[in-house]
Amino acid sequence: MYLVKTPAIAKQLFCDYLWDIPTNEKVLYFTFDDGPIPDVTTMVLDILNDFSAKATFFCVGENVERNPKIYQRILDDGHTVGNHTFNHLNGWKTPKDVYLNNVAKCSKLVNSKLFRPPYGKITREQASFIKPDYKIVMWDILCGDFDQKVSSKDCFARMKKHAKPGSIIVLHDSVKTKNCVQAALPETLAFFLEQGYRFDALSPSI
Repeated sequence: MYLVKTPAIAKQLFCDYLWDIPTNEKVLYFTFDDGPIPDVTTMVLDILNDFSAKATFFCVGENVERNPKIYQRILDDGHTVGNHTFNHLNGWKTPKDVYLNNVAKCSKLVNSKLFRPPYGKITREQASFIKPDYKIVMWDILCGDFDQKVSSKDCFARMKKHAKPGSIIVLHDSVKTKNCVQAALPETLAFFLEQGYRFDALSPSI
């Protein structure tokens, strides 16, 4: 089970995490987790380019190691990257030292001060060791592109309903989300572009 819209109480309880960017400007922050993946990440990059959109890619270290040219294209296209651990670890199921070493291993490939815990699951102890070196980035909207019961139309409808100025939106550049993202992303970008929005990458110095 997951919440599409992060409730205000969660943002208040974990106010040291980044959930959205407070602003009155019409700007959205699309983020993509789990890549880089052949065909999928490149497809996402092509779509973003079509709309002159910038985004943030939270990369898994082992995928960067396997696909360095795709990772380099993310950077060359002007997007921001973030650390998503080396092996996509669930913090709730991983001992602190193992988790921190995995984050450090990813950092050798992903030069960034942004970190997103896979599944959004990280313990307070793990976070306390990570925060001095990283900004922990969560999200305002989790549209569910990873959910096989959710269609691309559902994903678009969720983003259309919940996105507001400064929202951080999670999508995934993974094999299982390819079809959903391929359909929902351009539709979403086109809709919000018509509403006067722009699409920015998160600042690496947040």
